[in-house]
Amino acid sequence: MKRFYKAVTVGVAGTGFRVMLDGRPLRTVGGRAQILPTAPLAEALAAEWSGQGEEIDPARFVFRDLADYALDVVVAGKAAVVDELVPYAETDTLCYRAEPDEALGIRQRAVWDPLLADAEARWQARFVRVAGIMHRPQPDETLARLREGLETRDGFTLAAVKTTAALAASLVLGLMAIEPDADVDALWDAANLEEDWQAELWGKDAEAQDRRARRHAAFVAAARFAVLARG
Repeated sequence: MKRFYKAVTVGVAGTGFRVMLDGRPLRTVGGRAQILPTAPLAEALAAEWSGQGEEIDPARFVFRDLADYALDVVVAGKAAVVDELVPYAETDTLCYRAEPDEALGIRQRAVWDPLLADAEARWQARFVRVAGIMHRPQPDETLARLREGLETRDGFTLAAVKTTAALAASLVLGLMAIEPDADVDALWDAANLEEDWQAELWGKDAEAQDRRARRHAAFVAAARFAVLARG
């Protein structure tokens, strides 16, 4: 699609903000008014529109897509999104390790145990660590506490966590990534510890590295989206 607008501006809409193209306010893919909670988030969406060339590239609308998902899907069905997020804690990447005496298991404990300890202290929850691939359920109390925490989050935050948790295969890392003081790159490295371990042993594959870079960019963008949405 060719670019069909010249001016990109941000305007106030009640208690929120809207991006406007040539003075016309945008709507979501689902047809809702695209009202954003903070000026910084609106400016970030406006930058995506301003940064388009003569041909519009839909892949460059990362923040817009997250905002539309928040407004069209999460706000309309928050309970269903929470239901989709809780299972990431049931099979959280950080909880499944190699055998303790294996080199990979030693590295996993060194990197993952401090993260899980932080999560347990922060959320007053206990996570079961598992050696091997056999599934072991997490305590009901832990899942209930995480669910309660998710239910208090706004739609924009949940939209971000849906992305970060899915990419990391970890609700713990997904939630940690959206904190204002998060070391997002370190969290991403933690999520990819096993993949990086295999690359060290057998060499890096160019296609796998490209895929990792794209997923990393999406993880970082979703984390930043959550911070911008809080202002």
